[in-house]
Amino acid sequence: MTSAPAQAPAPTPAPTRRRRVLDAIDERLGIKALAYPVPEHANTLGWSLGGVSAVSLVILIVTGILLAQFYSPIPEDANFSVRRIMTEVWGGGFVRSLHFWSAQALYVTVFLHMIRVFFTGSYKKPREANWLIGVSMLGLITLALFTGTVLKWDQEGFEALEHNVGTGRFLGAIAGAWFTPEFADPLPILIRLYSAHVVIIPGLILALLALHALLVKKHKISPHPSLPTDPSGEQSSEQEPTAPFTHHLRRISAFGVALLGILGIIAVLLPPALGSQPVEGLEFTRPPWTYWWIFTVENWFGLPGLIFSQLAFFVLLLALPFLDRNPQRFWRRRPIVMIVALIVVFTMIVLTLLVPFLPPALHLA
Repeated sequence: MTSAPAQAPAPTPAPTRRRRVLDAIDERLGIKALAYPVPEHANTLGWSLGGVSAVSLVILIVTGILLAQFYSPIPEDANFSVRRIMTEVWGGGFVRSLHFWSAQALYVTVFLHMIRVFFTGSYKKPREANWLIGVSMLGLITLALFTGTVLKWDQEGFEALEHNVGTGRFLGAIAGAWFTPEFADPLPILIRLYSAHVVIIPGLILALLALHALLVKKHKISPHPSLPTDPSGEQSSEQEPTAPFTHHLRRISAFGVALLGILGIIAVLLPPALGSQPVEGLEFTRPPWTYWWIFTVENWFGLPGLIFSQLAFFVLLLALPFLDRNPQRFWRRRPIVMIVALIVVFTMIVLTLLVPFLPPALHLA
């Protein structure tokens, strides 16, 4: 009995020109490295807040570049240049409003992202470094909001600058010299804050963001805390479906488009106000809402309260992965750290809600 002759393997189809171009680009840039697996739970909004924050940052940078073309960081002209952007530059008022609201969105989404990371215990081993990077970016975003407030150079901005100078002088020559006008006299301090706002702070945020993304790729997105653990307490995302990171990126892009649409509507309906030229020696404005809890502490304890409350808050955040050594990540199995967090958040909310009912005190007299 004779056997049938073996069939020759089918020829491999030649790659298309598009595929050859993509392969050539990938060979040089390593784009296929983005195809690492992402667990299904990471495509929800709660687990995509880091990506949504990145979209807010992109909007902020693009609108900031446009505004920088018309802004003058000279004290005598700063306020007028912002007003000129709003009234004389085509689309300038919308761009400024979009810039303002994207900054608020960046702060909120980063804060919510860190709450999610805390709630799911995603800062635990081996992801401690990424938590520290996230806390550092939150601090830089806080500084960006502060310097942005100063740049509009109305009464609110000028009083923010006075707090900047007061903080520098309180910290002393070594720690606070950069924050005082004497550091680079006779150059106006507004110019140095402008350079910090448009170059130093965004550059540091982008550098940390790149490192943050590399560490996420190295350690992978943390498993969902509800997944069962092995005897050593470790969890694995292999128990749920995964998809390439490119799919996750498309989901973030969809969230980002929705965010841009929402911010665009808010920018049209609620443009940020701009006061007139500041008057030196007065102090009657309240800071932006992101600083209200600190403002209440400052009302009670003066400038030292402002400095030490922020310092305590960020030291606590930085120390969290090293204080919470409980390997459990599910929130119900971490009662102590959850109670402490609720106390901190409740305190910040109460301090924030008190601001409209408390008359501002003189902090810099």
